[in-house]
Amino acid sequence: MPRRKMGRPLSFDRDAALEQAMLTFWRHGYETTSITDLTTAMGVTAPSLYSAFGDKKRLFLEAARLYAGDPAAMERTIQGAPSAYDAAHAMLTRAAVAYTGDATPKGCLLASATASGSTAACDVQDAVAAIRRSIAACLEARIRRDVADQTLPAATDAAALAGLIMAVAQGMSVLARDGASRAALLGIVAAALAAWPQTQATGKHC
Repeated sequence: MPRRKMGRPLSFDRDAALEQAMLTFWRHGYETTSITDLTTAMGVTAPSLYSAFGDKKRLFLEAARLYAGDPAAMERTIQGAPSAYDAAHAMLTRAAVAYTGDATPKGCLLASATASGSTAACDVQDAVAAIRRSIAACLEARIRRDVADQTLPAATDAAALAGLIMAVAQGMSVLARDGASRAALLGIVAAALAAWPQTQATGKHC
């Protein structure tokens, strides 16, 4: 039987190249980032990019997963927080810091993925929306747990409260791209969390 030809090994660091692709998409968004932008930032040729990552859409989706992190780890972090309030506070604080980093583009990579109507762009938007829904669902479950434990009022709308946190996070991304400072975003975090439901007995946030 003839021997099967083996694929050529990669001549570049795939993880490092993926990180550069993530930063490029983060800076310019999905639609406006060209293959030339990507190959220049990644230090690879177009054939090498296609060989290692497939097409632009698959490269973006992999970069988005790198940006969002391990879903299981994210769920453990949210569920392991002392309370849903602590989970929301940590989530928004990390977002404010990440959106205003000195070594990274401003705002959120996921928020920069806007669709223009093309099939590929719609697929990307759907994938990004799925990541956001997953995060919101984890936070909603943590809120429901606090309601069941009676550390949040029984009338708490868990879905609306989780949606509020997601909306604040996305809004802060826009403000960061507009030039808002980290201090300004952290002030927004404090203002948003002031709306968190309070226990009737203590009047304190749960």
